[in-house]
Amino acid sequence: MPDQKHNAEPYVPEHAGLAKLAEAAQKCHGCPLYKHATQVVFGEGSSHAKIMLVGEQPGDVEDKTGHPFTGPAGKILDKAMAAAGLAREICYFTNAVKHFKFEERGKRRLHKKPRVIEVHACYPWLEAEIELVKPEVIVCLGATATRAILGPTVKVMQDHGQDLPSPLAPHVVATIHPSSVLRMTDHETRVRQMKLLVTDLEKAAGF
Repeated sequence: MPDQKHNAEPYVPEHAGLAKLAEAAQKCHGCPLYKHATQVVFGEGSSHAKIMLVGEQPGDVEDKTGHPFTGPAGKILDKAMAAAGLAREICYFTNAVKHFKFEERGKRRLHKKPRVIEVHACYPWLEAEIELVKPEVIVCLGATATRAILGPTVKVMQDHGQDLPSPLAPHVVATIHPSSVLRMTDHETRVRQMKLLVTDLEKAAGF
């Protein structure tokens, strides 16, 4: 569990809807990441979504716009969802960590993986979103989201596409993060990664 310096729970209002949660999250100092990020990037989508897609954290673009999955990885996710026949209208989009963690390289801000303690600290927000939306299916995009939802024993490349047991939703599916498609340097590997993501999303849509 998060310690007192790494815990968002005191900032999460009780009996609040998604709009109030999002508003309250902007004032969250539950871990030090708030000091450098532009803003909290809270989840968005249908409050009665069938499918909740959970990523790792906002990227540079999301940190500036305040909306999840609006950067390059978000565009890959849009393409994969379209190929899988998964409509955005039945989905809710969020991240395990709500602040952008980065390191500066000149004028660029490069993604830096959040620590486990930071993921734990932010979990009360994700838990509150899940309790309100009550999705039938949770899709964990990448290792950080998978660990946040399912714990450390589930491995994305080993267990992807399976219907994994969890008390949080009737169905949970782990798959790669769309950013991993972008990281592939050769065309064949990128196509293969994209096909894996689409196939896993098709399985999630089928529940």
